[in-house]
Amino acid sequence: MTVRIEKDGPVWTVIHFRPEARGAMDPASATALYDAFRDFDADDTASVAVFWGEGGAFCSGWDLIHAASLAGAEVLDAFDFPDEGEPPMAAMGPSRLDLSKPVIAAIAGPAVAGGMELALWADIRVMEETAYMGVYCRRWGIPLIDGGTVRLPRLVGEGRAMDLILTGRRVDADEALRIGLCEYVVPEGEARARAEALAHEITRFPQSCMRADRRSTLAQHGLSEREALRQEWRGSKAEVGKGVEGAARFAGGKGRGGDFSDV
Repeated sequence: MTVRIEKDGPVWTVIHFRPEARGAMDPASATALYDAFRDFDADDTASVAVFWGEGGAFCSGWDLIHAASLAGAEVLDAFDFPDEGEPPMAAMGPSRLDLSKPVIAAIAGPAVAGGMELALWADIRVMEETAYMGVYCRRWGIPLIDGGTVRLPRLVGEGRAMDLILTGRRVDADEALRIGLCEYVVPEGEARARAEALAHEITRFPQSCMRADRRSTLAQHGLSEREALRQEWRGSKAEVGKGVEGAARFAGGKGRGGDFSDV
């Protein structure tokens, strides 16, 4: 089994383990990851997922040995993106899923080519100091079809994204942090623990409000400021009453002096 789930209360750690291929994504792994994240999103007891590549590699991309066995028409048919309806599973598995809950990528070793696209799909990235990213598929003429050209410029800006996409160069963790490609860098061997600790922090907050803010942040791309503000209000007005309840907890003494351990 290349994918398994370990649960700690509302935090699910989705683990991909294919060390013999440096975490490269074959069809069985892609399907298992896709199903795991759909199950996470549908489960009312789950709040935050950690995505971990076990064995020293987050994901080294699409399995090129498998890809070499395919005809071009097979690939087009398998991963076509129709104009209407829900998109089918992508080559890398969950990268087309639009989840309602956050995912934190815990990255050790390579997150390159399609593996980098999976890291970009997550909401937050925690990289070990020896981890690295890069559009390594550049050297083989394989395009980014799992969101890389969409999510990368939104994270780091178009100029930096063009640099990484056109050159395919390696991006080490320190540079990734500097340019906004990841949010945390931790010592080697600590990415999973840090990501899970962060996930548990997030689960402490009122979840429906957090998800409304997350959704508005993701959905505002391409909208005018006025339309984005209108969308923000429409998506969050149901949370205002709950926010008043939170304000009452503060008025009653919670959170005073910067102590949010019991909010």
